[in-house]
Amino acid sequence: MEKNFVPAIESLIFASPNPISLSEIKYCIENSSALSIPAEEIESALETIESRYKSEEYGIELKEIAGGYQFLSKPDHFNLIAEHIKLNNRKKLTRAAMESLAIVAYKQPVTKSEIEQIRGVNSDHSIQKLLEKELIEITGRSEGPGKPILFGTSQRFMEYFGLKSLAELPKLKDFHMPSQEIGEPSPIEEQAVDIIRPNAAITEIIGEDE
Repeated sequence: MEKNFVPAIESLIFASPNPISLSEIKYCIENSSALSIPAEEIESALETIESRYKSEEYGIELKEIAGGYQFLSKPDHFNLIAEHIKLNNRKKLTRAAMESLAIVAYKQPVTKSEIEQIRGVNSDHSIQKLLEKELIEITGRSEGPGKPILFGTSQRFMEYFGLKSLAELPKLKDFHMPSQEIGEPSPIEEQAVDIIRPNAAITEIIGEDE
């Protein structure tokens, strides 16, 4: 590159509260420097930054998630970050909401009645909580009787769990479901934590019942 844009791009990604796309980076750099920059130069700078933070001396890494780039804490430090988040955030999802979220993630697009059929209980409250936290969104209407609303996971869901695409969700068959005794609660809410393996931000939405 004729000019080293690595520090500027690094600063831009660090300052962005959400994943920032390549096109957004290009727009910001060009408008702030009054220069026309090929996308290849931006990509080269991103590769340089990504390579730099792979070193063990850094506790963060650059990840491509939800259609953009964002700095995330490395997996080795998840427990440490989780403790900090628990100190600063007491509004966590109930297990019922976590169960509903897991169903939406793996069955989407899905209607409220389908969620309730799987869970066996009314899910109005848990769905509302997921919508309020913007972890799920309305994706359309079913062609079935009454054309009920369809729900799917949102971009914020992708950001929380550090996913580049839904294809990165582990397959359910890869997880061992423990045997249950009669009357034992379904383990789906506990399994969801392992099935949808989060980055450190997962503790903001998963925890003990309120």
